[in-house]
Amino acid sequence: MTGGSYAGDVTSAEAFEMLQNDDQAVLVDVRTLPEWQFVGVPDLRGIGKEPVFLSWQVYPQMAQHPDFEQALRDQGVGAERKVLLLCRSGARSRSAAMALTAAGYGQAYNVSDGFEGPPDASGQRGKIEGWKAAGLPWAQQ
Repeated sequence: MTGGSYAGDVTSAEAFEMLQNDDQAVLVDVRTLPEWQFVGVPDLRGIGKEPVFLSWQVYPQMAQHPDFEQALRDQGVGAERKVLLLCRSGARSRSAAMALTAAGYGQAYNVSDGFEGPPDASGQRGKIEGWKAAGLPWAQQ
């Protein structure tokens, strides 16, 4: 786990293990509504949890959510919690982890390989790295 101004980077598999082993750990999926609807979402029901869905950038303009931290608090995720942030490939979630750390969240982690990971040689995501490629539970909405 390495990180600059946030708690660190973890892989999807490490994040899932943290979620399994820590009752207070929460997964926050910071992708957009179309991504949740059409690409799929992490399925944590098997470990008795539900992800929090809160876009870091608001579709379609993709402007940063103006009240991300407050919206997260409104969903019951306070600064004392271990927060694992997930996006498509680890870029938006890294920015969200940095912002939450600046706002006082001491355990904001970036899921660095994301839900779909980088594109493979054919330009397709979800095949070589990420939540899906790791064989972790997910579902279509």
